[in-house]
Formats: sequence, C-alpha cells, structure tokens
Amino acid sequence: MKFNINKGLLERGKIDKSLIGLNLAMTAFYFSWWLTPSHIDNKFLYFLLFIGEIYHIFMALTFWHTIAPGQLKIKKVNRSKKFLPTVDIFITVAGEPVEIVKQTINKVLNMNYPKSFIYILNDSLVAKKENWREYEYLAEEMGVFCITRTVSGGAKAGNINHALKITTGKLIAIFDADMQPRPNFLSRLIPYFRNKKVGFVQTPQYYKNWQNNLVSSGAWAQQEFFFGPIMKGKEKSNSAFICGTNFLIRRTALLEAGGMQENNIAEDFLTSLFVHNNGWLSYYVNEVLSEGLAPEDMLSYFKQQLRWARGSLEIVFTRNNPLFKKRLSWHQRIEYLSSSLYYFNGIIVLIDIVMPLLFLFFGIRPVAASSTSFALFFVPFIFLNLYSLRMASADRISFQALSFTQSSWTLQILALKSILLKQKMKFEVTSKRALTGNYINLAYPHITYIVLAFMGSITAVLREGINPSVITNIAWVLVNTILFIPFIMAAYKAEGVPRPKLEIDLATENERKHVK
Repeated sequence: MKFNINKGLLERGKIDKSLIGLNLAMTAFYFSWWLTPSHIDNKFLYFLLFIGEIYHIFMALTFWHTIAPGQLKIKKVNRSKKFLPTVDIFITVAGEPVEIVKQTINKVLNMNYPKSFIYILNDSLVAKKENWREYEYLAEEMGVFCITRTVSGGAKAGNINHALKITTGKLIAIFDADMQPRPNFLSRLIPYFRNKKVGFVQTPQYYKNWQNNLVSSGAWAQQEFFFGPIMKGKEKSNSAFICGTNFLIRRTALLEAGGMQENNIAEDFLTSLFVHNNGWLSYYVNEVLSEGLAPEDMLSYFKQQLRWARGSLEIVFTRNNPLFKKRLSWHQRIEYLSSSLYYFNGIIVLIDIVMPLLFLFFGIRPVAASSTSFALFFVPFIFLNLYSLRMASADRISFQALSFTQSSWTLQILALKSILLKQKMKFEVTSKRALTGNYINLAYPHITYIVLAFMGSITAVLREGINPSVITNIAWVLVNTILFIPFIMAAYKAEGVPRPKLEIDLATENERKHVK
C-alpha cells in the first residue's frame, strides 16, 4: 500500500483472480506432501507440525479471501452540503499529556463543522491520575465540553457509554487523545450516512512519528499493511471493523449494539461484530484523515499488542464467536474469525522454531523425507505467498513488519495463557511519550533462542558432520535468528520519560477485584 503524504492515501495493490487461483492450486500441491504417510518419522512431532501447517494454510486461504477482487455494493455517495446531521465529537482521555490533548482539540476545532459538539471524555479521575482537573480547565479555556466520570467501569468503553447517556448527536466521531483529525475529516465521512443502512465509517490510524525509532517504525510497518490491503479487502464483504479511534458511527447503530462492549479488552472489535450482526453496513475510507502517535518504546508496544491479542483471541472462546452469529454472512464470519485466529500464530511459531532445535541437539526428526523432496513442494508455495503479499501491498511489505510479526509470538502466547487460565487483563492506555530504559527483558526468549541455535548447530556438526539434514536445520534457525534481530535491537534501549515498572497486571478470576 503505497503511502502518498500529499494525497494521504493508503493504496492496496491489484490482485487478479488468476493469482488467487494459482495460490489455491499451489496450496493443494504443497499440502499433499503432508498427507503422505511415508514422510512421518516422530509421530508426535509430525502431528504438531501438521497442525501448524493446517493453521498456516487456513490463514493463507482467509488472506486470499480478504484480498480477492471485489467491492462493497453500496449506493454512490451523495456529497450534497444540505445533509448536515448533528455530530458529537468524543476525545477520550485517561491521563495523557495535556499539551497533546490541547493539540488534538485545536485540530478538531479546525474541522469547523456547523452542527458539532466537542467533548473531552475525562476518565482521569477514575483512573486515579493526578492531572484529572487539568482537562476541565482545558475544556473551559478552549470552549468545549468536558465530561468527567466519577464512577468507573468498563475502561474506555465505559467512558464512551457514559457520554452516550448525556449527549444527543445523530453521529459520533471518536478520537484517542493523540489522534488529530484533518480539517476534512467530517466533510469526507458524513456523506456516507445519507445511506440509512450505514452504521459506521472507519479511517486509518497513521503514525506521524513512525520514523522516530525502531519501535515506532516497526509498529507502523505492521499498521501500514493492515490499514492497506487488509481493511480495504474486508470492506467488500461488509467486515471492516472499528479500530478504536478515527471513526464516525451512527448513534442508533451503536445503541442497538448495546453501546461499546465493556466485557472485552478489545471493545472496538467486539462492538463491530455486534453492529454487523444487526445488519448495518460499514465502510472503510483508505485515506489518512487523522494523525497520531505510535508507541516509541518496547514496553508500550508490547502492552498494546498484548491487549489486542487478548481481546481478539477471547472472542473465539465465548458465545461471541462469529461462527455462532447466525445473522452474519459466511463472508463476514470468515473475516472476523481470521482476525481473531491471527493471534494463535504465537503457539504455531513456537512449534516451528523448536523443531530444528530438537534435531540439532538430539537428532530427533519429525519428518523422514529428504530436504530436497520437501523443498520441491515448499519453495514454490512460500515464494508464491510472498509474491502475493508483495502484490497486495503494492510492494510495501517490509522486512521489519515480518520481523515484528514473527517476534510477537511471546506476547501472543501470554495472551492465550491469560484466557485459558481465566485471568483478567486490565485495559491500559498506550503511552503517548517514549519511556526511557532498557526493555531487553522482553526479548530474553528471542536471545535465548539464538544462543540455543548456536549451541545446537555446533552440537549437530560434531555429532553428524556436514550433511543435508544438518544444513537444512541450521538454515531454519538462521532464518529465525535474522527475523528476531530487529525486535531485539528495538527492545535494547529507549529514551524518553522515566521507565515504569514492568507490570502486565494479570489476575485470576478468584484474585481479581472488578475495576469500577
């Protein structure tokens, strides 16, 4: 997705049906290798790899489903200036720097929409932030409203729901404290709501600080791909979902969904599912209409990704699983399920990276086939997948995006563990300032792996010498090592405000006190 700072567009590449068909054929060809009994050596390890391959293929199929050619069938947007519904603009805050919130309010005021009402949704008091009164002073200074909650509950979702009860706008625009809209945000999105079936319109989250350091650039590399081909692809099946900020939603659609969902840490994702289940349309405008801040330190990135992983995975294990939502189309179910199952990748990565270590140290072989025979099936499959990624992203998919995605296996496993052990995870606002300190501890598993890979390689060479099996498994650990290095470098050092204590804040249901 080529980003044009002048046009503000995130474009997806063009994928034709022939490439999709070729991918399907190559996938079937590759999977046939795993169905051959003679390739089995250690049955248990082969079974684990087989499960992993089923996951990889399922995710590949859903990816092609997302990026396949198509377009949401929606009436042509009428941009008549006579359509001027009332709009409530919510800026959610919970202790962020006041100067950043002030900048956001200035940008909101610049939209200059005649029928808008601007509200600071102040959750800083219930979040026990010392600066909670400063937002009330700021609101008075800038001529906007401030709604300060005195009774907590539901975190950000609860903050929004509280404001819903005392506001009346037909449409609601929601921005995080750092997300600053461009002047044409409302004028660009409001016309879509002439169609009374449209429930919400989402826009990208662009990180204006993405070039600041390795963490912010890595975070943006992932976001750029998601807000390009992925979200635009989801739109065609009416599955583009709310991403927490930079969106405009119809009050009726939100209220019918029960407001923002307070029982999931990824409240935006679950709320979208409910809105779609009620039959509303969503639209995704792949144009940068707001600019915000990426996490600039590994701790903030880790916590943000952990929250997204936990919230998305949790849906799979509850009655909110999209497969059980009968009013969703099968296309919508596939899209929601694939977004949730993406975070199962952590356990699959763990399986994949451990297998070569078992061979290098102990000579244990999951498969009995030669490396050459496997390569004949695997290489065309993976090459075509990478080529499709490149085409879908308009040649913008980056090594750093792949690195951060692969290296996030630790936090994804932590998210899965918290669900299986019924631990509750506290909602935390992503820091809007870089935290200073060394977060190399978040990369300890990756460093440990590299050390084991080096030791295992020496062990295998001493045991068997140089042979195809040894070379192949050393190559696998080398690939994993290369993918982990950018993540380790990003974790090593951060400069900014003083570093807080690393606390993920997980508690079992029996230990947990409900956060009001």
